[in-house]
This record gives sequence, C-alpha cells and structure tokens, in this order.
Amino acid sequence: MKKVRTTCIYCGTGCSLYLKIRDGKVVGVLPDKNGVDQGKLCIKGWSSHEFIHHPERLTKPLIKGKNGRFEETTWDQALTYVAKKLMSIKEEYGSDSIGVFSSAKATNEENYLLQKFARAVIGTNNIDHCARLCHASTIVGLVSTFGSGAMTNLIEEIEDANVIFVIGSNTTEQHPLIARRILRAVRGGVCELIVADPREIDLTGFSTIHMSQKPGTDVALLNGMMNVIINENLHDKGFIRERTENFEALKEVVEKYTPEYVEKITSIPASRIREAARLYAKASRASLIYSMGITQHTTGVDNVISTANLAMLTGNVGKRGTGVNPLRGQNNVQGACDLGALPDFYPGYQRVDDEAARRKFEEAWRTSLPSNVGLTSVEIINECGKSIKALYIMGENPMLSHPDINHVREALDRLDFLAISELFLSETAQLADVVLPAASYAEKDGTFTNTERRVQRIRKAIEPVGESRPDWRIIIQLASKMGYPMNYNSPKEIMGEITALTPIYGGMRYERLEGYGLQWPCPNRDHPGTKFLHKDKFSRGRGRFIPVEYIPPAEEPDERYPLILTTGRVLFHWHTGTMTRKSRTLTDQINEGYLEINPVDAEELDVADGEKVIVESRRGRITIKTQVTERVPKGVVFIPFHFAESAANILTNPALDPKAKIPEYKVCSIRVKKMITSM
Repeated sequence: MKKVRTTCIYCGTGCSLYLKIRDGKVVGVLPDKNGVDQGKLCIKGWSSHEFIHHPERLTKPLIKGKNGRFEETTWDQALTYVAKKLMSIKEEYGSDSIGVFSSAKATNEENYLLQKFARAVIGTNNIDHCARLCHASTIVGLVSTFGSGAMTNLIEEIEDANVIFVIGSNTTEQHPLIARRILRAVRGGVCELIVADPREIDLTGFSTIHMSQKPGTDVALLNGMMNVIINENLHDKGFIRERTENFEALKEVVEKYTPEYVEKITSIPASRIREAARLYAKASRASLIYSMGITQHTTGVDNVISTANLAMLTGNVGKRGTGVNPLRGQNNVQGACDLGALPDFYPGYQRVDDEAARRKFEEAWRTSLPSNVGLTSVEIINECGKSIKALYIMGENPMLSHPDINHVREALDRLDFLAISELFLSETAQLADVVLPAASYAEKDGTFTNTERRVQRIRKAIEPVGESRPDWRIIIQLASKMGYPMNYNSPKEIMGEITALTPIYGGMRYERLEGYGLQWPCPNRDHPGTKFLHKDKFSRGRGRFIPVEYIPPAEEPDERYPLILTTGRVLFHWHTGTMTRKSRTLTDQINEGYLEINPVDAEELDVADGEKVIVESRRGRITIKTQVTERVPKGVVFIPFHFAESAANILTNPALDPKAKIPEYKVCSIRVKKMITSM
C-alpha cells in the first residue's frame, strides 16, 4: 500500500493527512502527526476519501440535448461548444455579459488561472467565489482597520492566550481541530473562555462567560464592552498612542453604549457585559476568534470592524497569543481571495481600478484588461438574463449556497448559457447546458492556503477517475480554444507565474513548500514566512479605529413572521453537501435537515419533538423535522444549510451588506406552522 501526503479538502484548518492507495484507488486516510492538526483528524478528515470513487462521480463531459436530458460527449466537442457559446455571447453583448464563479475548493493555481481567464480571455472583472457568502466582510473590515484582511495569528498560538473570546463561531462543529486547541488551553487552567452566541453551543459548557445575544446585535455588544473598558480605564493607552489613530472618535461613539443600554438591544444582562469586558481587557494576551456568525449580516463589515476596534483598544494585536482571528470556512477560501478570484482585486489584493496594477498585469499577460470593478456573485445572479447572459462556474453550487434559492433558480433559468465543472451532478449542475467532469483533490497537484495564511501542497495520489480532468487543464484548454494560448505544463509552472506577480506569495516556490508550507507575506525566496501579522506596525502603518453605530438587521420579527431564523453548519457535513453526502460514514451520522426550536415556542405551536412542520419566510417555504431543545433561546430557531431536501436558503434574506455585498444569512423572520395531516 502506498501513502501520499496531502492536505484535507474540507475546512480552512488545513490538516495534513496521508491518502492510502491500493491498486490505483484511495482506500483510506491516516493523520500526519507533524501537521497543524498534531496527528489528529475530525470525522470529516477521516472520511475525506469516501466520495472519491463514489459511483455518482462524473466521468465524461455532458451536453444537454433539446429534450432537456444530458448526453455524454467527447472533451473536444464539449470544450469547443463552450468556447463557441462564450465567444458568440461576448461578441453580441460584450465581455461584461459573462460572469465567472471560481471555487474555494479548487487549488490556488486553478483560482489564479480562472481569474486570468475571466480578465485576459473574456475581458471582464465579473469573477467571484463563495468568499462573498462567508468572509467578504472580513476582507473589507480588516483591510480598513489593519491594512490586511486575514487571520492575524497562528492556530497554535491560541494555546498561548490567557483569555479567548469566541464570537459568532461554533468552533467544535465548524473547525474541530481548532476547537481542540481552545479546549486544551481552557482545560490547562491558565486560560479563560468567553463565548458570545445566541445558541448554547458545545463551547459554552467550558466558558467562564456565555453571552446569548439576540441575533444581529453584535455591534451593540462589542460597543458595550468597549464602553466599559474605556470608562473603567482598562484600555492600553500606550498601544493606542503609539500604534493607532482616531481613538477619540471611537470614544465619542461608544459613550452612549452603556451596558444597560446594550442590554435592551441584545438581551444580555448588563452585569455580564461588564464581566466579559473586564475579563478580556485585563488579559495580558487575549485572542479574539470569529467566523460567519459575525460576517453574514447586512452589518457584517461593521461587526468585523468592531472586533478590530476591541482588539486595538486593549493592545491585543501584533504579539503572540492575541489578535483578531477569522476562521475561514472552506479549505481554500483564503487562497481563492489571495489569488484574485474577486471582482475588485488582482492576485495579492492589487486593485483592478489601480492603473499601475492594471498595467503590470497587462504587460505580464500581454493583453489589455478592463478597468471597471466587476459584479459580485450575488449581483451576477441578480443580473442573470438581464446584463448577464452566460455564466461559467468552477465547483460552486449556488442552487444551495446562495440566499433565496427560488430566486436563484429563476435567475439561472434566464441565462442563454450555463457551463459548470464539477465532481457530481449537483443541484446547480442539473441546470447547466454543459457539465465538465473535474478531478478531485486526490487526482492533481497544487496548493491550498489555510485560515492562518499557510500555503501547503496537495499531491496527486491517483489518476483522475474516468475521463475527469483537473480544472487547471480544463481552463488552459478552453482558453486555447478561445484564441488565448496558456502554456503551462504543471501547477508548479503556474505557481512560478504567481510568485512573479503576487508580492505576498513571492517566496512560495514548490521546493520550499514540501514540508508544511509557508505563511504569507513571504516576499522572496529567502524569507521564512510570517507567523503573526502587525508585529511592529500595522500593514497600513497605524491601526485605524473606525467607530460604528448599531443598525438593526434588515428583517425583524413581526406579527406575521414572529420568529428569528439563524443558520449554520453541523459537524458531519460541509457546505452544500456535494462531497460529504457521498460519504457513508457521514450520512450514517446525519442525512437530513432539522429545525431547533425552544420548548416554549414548541408548546405555543403545539409541536412535538421529531414532528414535521412547515417553515415559511417572505421568500419561500420548506417542510422539516423539529428538534425541541433549549440550545436555542425563545424566539429563535436554527436550521443547518447542508440539505437540499429542506434547504434553509430557500428562506434566507438576500439583503446585502452595502460595503462587502455579503447576504444576511444569520437573521431572517419566519413562521412555523404545524402540518395538518388528513386521515
């Protein structure tokens, strides 16, 4: 049996593992004791091989016939068809009539090539990926305050903190191996844990303080903590004076957010807000950890800015065991952002509307490039059938991941042309005109960038299943058919071009990544990589306090829709379930959606545990089983979003943060009705 070391395909932790190969097939997984996971894997990691040889894997290109059914075809026919359709639509309607979705599951090299394809071949900046749905707020918020939109510190440094503040992250479910670090720190007796989450999550059982805020009130909570810290003279005056700017403006705004005032907004007792503020401020090293419970709001950017304000106020940036640490959701969502799969940035966060940056890439790619900022993924969906006539998707599934799915289906149906590369016939692939079978992570070389900015290798362990091909090869072949030759023989060659054009990746040669990778910024081949950011100065020079006022969610409960719905993940599945629901180990644990509802609400609705109910919002309705539980407070319900049969995103609100254009997944108004069954 052969073993091949690679990086896990699921969350952003970036666990190393070995794929066990027998007779050309992946038959098992072993943990790697030297990786960021310290020889441990969560259940998804242990099962990360099970979907690879699933009988439903796509193995040949498919073209939809006039009868609406897919027919197998050759690669040459499929790529020629895609190329001709895209070129004809570009000629008739212009380059900006085409949208491109990149993928946080694909490699850095593939994301680089696809954004290059969008800009150099099609001629549009209409490229985006699922970061728009999870951490777009992080990029905008942290760039504006710190100058860099990424996790500031190492995963291992979590265990060096005296206080860990987790807000908007169900870490044991979403990032189990990072949660393990948190629990080891707390159980070691030298660290205390603050958790802010509307639900009773696993971490709350280990917390010194749990604050159950009303969904959508995070800005008020964080402003309230800062009010206490300033009024009780607990802020770090030296750090503020030497390293930051605009403190007086922050002080003025948070003055009115007394704990008593904040209690009325958040439902958290004023005494608990004071207790949490004092605990965080008095720590010599406090680490703030958040995830999509902070970002997925119409005020997502404000939420992120507030976390940065709190950290700077107490001097908890730029040293080990501290920082503002957003946990990236998918395995390569950090890398997809880094490599320019965004409508406003080239690779390395160089703006597309900056003339010098544009000239640099025009010279390298030997073509003229568009100067206008492109559309985000949500805007592309909204424009389908209007200004957007065609869409090329690499490994994304908006028919389950985007809010207001009924609207998404209507939008995709209006397109003149839809092409997708995928592993399986996903909910989105079923609507496509052409489906290209993509190779899995076990069938190609490349790199992923994890949540702590660590660029790590993945390695080809087996030949692609059937006639599937790596996306980097598909993009090269499609570009060539559209008259723009891309001459790369391997992902290693693609990385060579990345390092030449992307300063933060400048030293990322494959030879240097053979161990356990390097963390950006790594500007040259002699640089050791950067463990934590903002050590001596912030990326923007001085950290900037940006005061923000509390703004309520876009939709609040009323008589017609009296309950608040919030969504999230469960331990056993990932994102839209395209891979995890092809794993027997994981589907044996759970394979259907459920609605958590408080016993008081259940009693008022005459709903029993396990009973099916109808859940309705202003956008649609689903049927789903109940779990009557005190994990959720009265007035709040929770649904995981992995399951197409009871898709939470049929209900969710597509209202957007005005700066990051991220939808408000975490708060929408719904009603629950008992199902009436006929005898």
